[in-house]
Amino acid sequence: MSTAAPNPPFRDPARPLGERLDDLLGRLTTGEKLALLHQHQAPVPRLGLDSFRTGTEALHGVAWLGPATVFPQAIGLATSWNPDLVRAVGSAVGDEVRVFHQKDPAGVGLNVWAPVVNPLRDPRWGRNEEGYAEDPWLTGVIATAYGHGLTGDHPYLLKTAPTLKHFLAYNNETDRCITSSNLPPRVLHDYELPAFRAPIEAGAAVAVMPSYNLVNGRPAHLSPLINDALRAWTTDDLLVVSDAYAPANLFGLQAYYPDGPTAYAAALKAGVDSFTQDGTNTGPSIQHLSDAIDRGLLTGDDIDTAVRHVLAVRFRLGEFEPEELDPYRSLEPDLVNSPAHRQLAQDAARQSIVLLKNENQVLPLSAVKRIAVVGPLANNLFEDWYAGTLPYQLTAFAGIVERLGDERVEYCEGVDRIRLRVAGSTSYLSIGADTVLRAEPEAGEFDLLDWGGDAWALRSVRTGRHLNVTDEGELVADQPGPNGWEVKQTFRLIETAGKLNVLHLHSGRYVHVDATGAVTLAEEATAFELEVVVDGAASAAEVAARADTAIVVVGNHPLVNGRETEDRAELELPDAQDRLIRAVHAANARTVLVISSSYPFAIRWAEQHLPAILWSAHGGQEYGRALADVLFGDADPAGRLTQTWYESAADLPDLLDYDIIATDATYLYYRGTPLYPFGHGLSYTTFTYGDLQVSTVDDEIRVAFTVTNAGTRAGVEVAQLYTRQQQSRVKQPLRQLRGFQRLELLPGESAEVELTITDFSFWDVTQDRRVVENARHSIMVGRSSTDIHLAMTVDIAGEHIPPRSIAELTATSFDEYCGITLIDDAVVSREPQAWLAFDAVVLDAPTSYQVGVSSPEGATVELRLDDPLRGELLDTIQVPPTERRTSITGEIAPVDGTHTLYVVFSAAGVVLDM
Repeated sequence: MSTAAPNPPFRDPARPLGERLDDLLGRLTTGEKLALLHQHQAPVPRLGLDSFRTGTEALHGVAWLGPATVFPQAIGLATSWNPDLVRAVGSAVGDEVRVFHQKDPAGVGLNVWAPVVNPLRDPRWGRNEEGYAEDPWLTGVIATAYGHGLTGDHPYLLKTAPTLKHFLAYNNETDRCITSSNLPPRVLHDYELPAFRAPIEAGAAVAVMPSYNLVNGRPAHLSPLINDALRAWTTDDLLVVSDAYAPANLFGLQAYYPDGPTAYAAALKAGVDSFTQDGTNTGPSIQHLSDAIDRGLLTGDDIDTAVRHVLAVRFRLGEFEPEELDPYRSLEPDLVNSPAHRQLAQDAARQSIVLLKNENQVLPLSAVKRIAVVGPLANNLFEDWYAGTLPYQLTAFAGIVERLGDERVEYCEGVDRIRLRVAGSTSYLSIGADTVLRAEPEAGEFDLLDWGGDAWALRSVRTGRHLNVTDEGELVADQPGPNGWEVKQTFRLIETAGKLNVLHLHSGRYVHVDATGAVTLAEEATAFELEVVVDGAASAAEVAARADTAIVVVGNHPLVNGRETEDRAELELPDAQDRLIRAVHAANARTVLVISSSYPFAIRWAEQHLPAILWSAHGGQEYGRALADVLFGDADPAGRLTQTWYESAADLPDLLDYDIIATDATYLYYRGTPLYPFGHGLSYTTFTYGDLQVSTVDDEIRVAFTVTNAGTRAGVEVAQLYTRQQQSRVKQPLRQLRGFQRLELLPGESAEVELTITDFSFWDVTQDRRVVENARHSIMVGRSSTDIHLAMTVDIAGEHIPPRSIAELTATSFDEYCGITLIDDAVVSREPQAWLAFDAVVLDAPTSYQVGVSSPEGATVELRLDDPLRGELLDTIQVPPTERRTSITGEIAPVDGTHTLYVVFSAAGVVLDM
């Protein structure tokens, strides 16, 4: 029970927030302050402070708390290109978080860990579905919309406190805690930071979570950009929460510091305010912080700064306000999965569907007497790791049946049904009455589901449940499908000399049958012979042949082959799904492919042969009804891709190479022909563009044009504006999204669109700031990044970036590089003959320079003109064999003209700063 004074100043809503924070900070003891720096903050009964926790998951619905409205995955929300819709979804999710909080104030926090704003640089990233787009500007627009929905509309109080994830340069699950993302300055400032900046500047996010990885050799939780960039973008207190169990990595996996107190002190001083470590056990974190104080690593001011950030968010969440002043304190409990939210879920799912291809007007479906609905996702909806619990499921099959009735729709899952016989015996794997796997003469039958990446699931026909391994290591058929953080329901079928070994993926052990018929997991594999009872593709083809139109629904399972902790290796569909598509199309030429997935696939064969293809992210509880709306033409396909779809993984750079400029990655720099470009999406009608006008008003470029629905149906168009800088001292994007407008037009209706461009700047490494160059720009308007209908050029007044002297160079201000990795503000060579290139350097006078160098075994660093191998040698720096950075000075003789200066390393492991 509270024993606090009735009206201390910190509870006075008439006082400024800063004054209230000062008052509350002054009342807290050091021990009480330290207890506020963990995810699970202890109550302070003497002051009337309740317990508080960070970290309610709310990516596309309330997660992990039981049934709640499940909206399309985050990438699906972005595919709508509809910020108003996304904001409405964010508001609905915020309402549901508040309702859950009212039921369990201690267990459900109001600090929500969403949205994810990492640009989707590579579609192989395991967490692809959590982000919005490969374009940072569009990511910022969608994140701002979702964040504003979560925060609510009150000028001061927050409905929930959104947290941007994950800062910074985080797009790989492979070794995610120990890999370092290599970020040259332009990639950092022009690609990675803008997606975070937009929602923070707009007040749509009040917290940020650093990522697990390192950036340029330094753990992201220690990044100076937390204080120098993130907090510079807002005048409000910004809360920074660590990712789960990341603090221990600093002195564990990453070994960046020797012990907990040193690591915690460094993280706190770098800007981390809340430590998510050891679950609800706050003791170790508090002890590390206390020891850091005792050692002189932290001061009282350091602690107060972090606690102030924590408390500022709690104030804005209304904790210290009178109940009557907080509009979010008592929301109606029936808001969770309310009719309005169900309708919003259907609208969001409908608007997220993208029509990739539509030949011969196969879609929309009309006058269809009989439809075949086939495929492993035709009658299944899946929850991803951050989805809420589905309160109900409207699958593709259910949505079509709801439209046409049972008698006109035939369903076939299209998966193989098999038996597994112990090689050389009469015993088969079977499921007993207790659901335990054993080997016996009576054959058990299993449905074999291929989820790609050599990951298969086995579903018992008798129980309808998937084969699973219990915590005790027992093989049972008791799970509805792959699930949980540690997925224990997937296997690999390894063919050896015509026989199969069955490997359990999670444990790395094999299915083994002993002499008694008992089935266990062991290091030694039992060989099996696979007998196909039902050929799934052939069965689906038979069903398709009886129908007017076949709908094949395929895609991924969100917890298998691409999820948190697991990247994809390739982009292809699972082999069994590809075989299914080909068989169905061979049986029925009017085959519509529907893909429901967390990421793009390489579907070149389908693009070449099938007449119609639809894609959406996993669409949540109303997916089937929304899909039927689009299939039957009640709604025009409104989705547009926010990622490039490539023909194969061969079109992508290494997953761990974050330099999109050097590797020609994303739609911004990709020079090839994509399978489907960024921004792509067809309509059931046609649109024409005209009357392009470009004008300059008050340093802004205003682009006006007209879009007309030239078809016979109402339709949705997303008019997109791109630019390209035609001349520059640096490599510029081939095209860059600058604006868009979503239009709903009746047949023959026209709309005038006006979009404004306010910023043509990019990061200039020579001056360490943003610049606008004097240059000509292409202004391009169209339906996608490659489908341009109108274009014009415009001259932008800016500056000329002057040449620089060697004395002005820094190690990271290079223009090009080969075989180089960044470490903080230095560079290190990865191989002999690695080099840096500095363009437009003047050397027309004797020039002194100073560098810091180190090399484990000694090396040389050459300074050459205009070519790293044959260019004129200006000087050679002898690097002594030492791990300690050595300062070396030198002088270069005058050379006429402006040149490219190459810095060439003779060996790997040479560190250089300038």
